[in-house]
Amino acid sequence: MAKSNLANRLLTVAVVAPILLGTLFFGPPLGWYAIVFVASLVGASELFGMTHPNDAFSRAVGVVMTGAVSLTLYFEGTRPVALLTMVAAVTIVGSFIPLVRLGRVEDAALRIMAGIAGPLYVGALVTMLAMLRRDLGPSGPPYVLYTLMVAWLGDTGGYFAGRYLGKTKLYEAVSPKKTREGFVGSLAGSACGALLAHFWYLPVLPLLDGLVLAVVAGALGQMGDLVESLLKRSTGIKDSGWIVPGHGGILDRIDALLVVSPIVYLYTAWMGV
Repeated sequence: MAKSNLANRLLTVAVVAPILLGTLFFGPPLGWYAIVFVASLVGASELFGMTHPNDAFSRAVGVVMTGAVSLTLYFEGTRPVALLTMVAAVTIVGSFIPLVRLGRVEDAALRIMAGIAGPLYVGALVTMLAMLRRDLGPSGPPYVLYTLMVAWLGDTGGYFAGRYLGKTKLYEAVSPKKTREGFVGSLAGSACGALLAHFWYLPVLPLLDGLVLAVVAGALGQMGDLVESLLKRSTGIKDSGWIVPGHGGILDRIDALLVVSPIVYLYTAWMGV
């Protein structure tokens, strides 16, 4: 990474982090959800920009459906009929749109599957980060911060371990720059996030639970990173977007978080936190 790009990354973090943390810890749950909701819409726009590059109408439909998934899950998630309606609507609309906007038949399968899976992939998974803030009461903000640290310290650990120690390719056909050493560094970064959480701001999370959860979620989060790399590679895109200076697009920053968030949320739900 060039020094100028690293400087841009650090500057972005310095500007954005206080806003995110201030809203998370001092704002209402709905304020945090508003940030998550906007991120889901931007992420959806980037995703459908890759899968539907020449069809603005289909992209717009995909973004609207993503927003509908997020709103339904956040406000009506306890009503099975609402969830079933949402799943049915996304599946039907996503599969029908390519009939209305035919385009190239050769990539119709990609557009059908993207139209069905895209709103769930972005809209549902990232919304669980807002549900984590809302549903856990006073423990909500610390659990969200834990989730962010597991994902983003994992990315940081993976970057530096890969840069300075990386020799063996992890999955060259999908992401030529990722190495096995970087993957181990990512797990170490996620584990550090768990240690900081337990000894600093989330002592209610047992240390062993926090470490195991961080390593498992961190490893699967790196798989989420590879999924986005595969998506970009298959569509000939280098970065999902440009909205985050020095970091690319929203999807480039939340690809691991899309996997870590539901894992942490489901852990708290099943464990009765």
